[in-house]
Amino acid sequence: MEMKDGPVENGICSSESIHGGTDVWSSKESATASADHLVVMVHGILGSVTDWKFAAEQFVRILPDKVIVHRSERNASMLTLDGVDVMGERLAEEVIEVIKQKPEVRKISFVSHSVGGLVARYAIGRLYRPPRSENEDDPSDNICEENSRGTIYGLEAMNFITVATPHLGSRGNKQVPFLFGVPVFEKAATSVIHLIFRRTGRHLFLTDDDEGNPPLLRRMIEDCGELHFMSALHTFTRRVIYSNVGYDHIVGWRTSSIRRNSELPKWEDVVNEKYPHIVFEEHCKACDAEQCEPSSMEDDGLDKLEEELLMGLSCVSWEKVDVSFHACRQRFAAHSVIQVSLSLSLSLTHTHTHTHTCLHICTCMHQCF
Repeated sequence: MEMKDGPVENGICSSESIHGGTDVWSSKESATASADHLVVMVHGILGSVTDWKFAAEQFVRILPDKVIVHRSERNASMLTLDGVDVMGERLAEEVIEVIKQKPEVRKISFVSHSVGGLVARYAIGRLYRPPRSENEDDPSDNICEENSRGTIYGLEAMNFITVATPHLGSRGNKQVPFLFGVPVFEKAATSVIHLIFRRTGRHLFLTDDDEGNPPLLRRMIEDCGELHFMSALHTFTRRVIYSNVGYDHIVGWRTSSIRRNSELPKWEDVVNEKYPHIVFEEHCKACDAEQCEPSSMEDDGLDKLEEELLMGLSCVSWEKVDVSFHACRQRFAAHSVIQVSLSLSLSLTHTHTHTHTCLHICTCMHQCF
C-alpha cells in the first residue's frame, strides 16, 4: 500500500496522489490494513480538491478500517469547462491509476457534487466491466454472485451518490433558479452559456450536437458503443441523490432530484429532529420502459428532451433525499452548503449477501450557524 509519510492530523493521514488529487486514510496501521473500499469524491464546476475535504475526513473518522478516500483533482478549476465527456475520460483514467496503486481495494463508491455527478456518470460508463462469463468446464449454474454482476474496473460497485447534480440538464424552466423562471432570460442563457462555460455549458444546456449526435446527456441514458452508462449505474448496490428544495440558485430542485413538477413532494410540515435539514426521503423503484409513460409535458414544465432524460434515468432505482437550509443563515449559498455539510455514515459488512449502507446528512454545524 503506497500510503505512507503523509501528514497526520486527528488520526487521519492525507497525501497528494494522482494528478494532484488527494488520498485520505486512517493513521492507524491496523485500520489501514483492512480498508478495502475506495471512495472517489468528485467536485463541481470550477472546483478543486479542497471542496470535499470536510466530508472526506468524516468518512475516514467514521470508518477508519473500511475506507480509503480519493479526492479527485484531475479536472480542477478551468479544466471543468472542457466538457462532461472530456472530464469523464480524465476521471476514468485517474481512477484506473488509483486502483492500480491500491491492489488491496475490492469495492468502490462515488460521491459527486454538482456537474461532478455528470462527470462521474460518464466515467463509470467508461470503467464498467460486464459480468464474467460462465465457466464452460462447470455446467452448473452456481456462479459466484460477485461474478454474475458487472464491476467498475474489477471492483464491486457499492454507492453512487450525487449532490445537487443537474441530471436533467439546465435549460428547462426554472432549472437554473437565478434566472427567476423568466422565459426570455432562460432562452438567452441557452444561446450564450457556451461563452461563459464553454463546452460544459453546451452539455448542461443540451445544445451540443457533436458530429450530428444527440446531446451528450441524452446519449448518457443508454449504453452507447463502448460506453456502458446505464449498465454501470445499474451495477451499483445503491444510487442516492441529494437535492436542495430551495435557495440553490445554480441547480434547480427538479433536475437534481430527477422529478417532474407534479412529483415534487410537499415538505414544509416535515420535522426531522435528528437531521433537521432533511425534509423528505423517498425510495423510487426502477420502472420498465413500458411503465415509464411520459406525462403531460405542458403540465410538468418539461420539454421532450428533458422527459426522455427523466424516463431513461428512472429505469434504475434511486433513493432521493431532499434537503432544506431555509432556517440557516447561509441558506442563500445552499448549492455549496449542501456539499460542505454532507457526511456519510457507512455501515458495511464484508459478505456478498448482505451489504448495508446507511447515509445521512449532518446538521450544518459551524458552517451554518
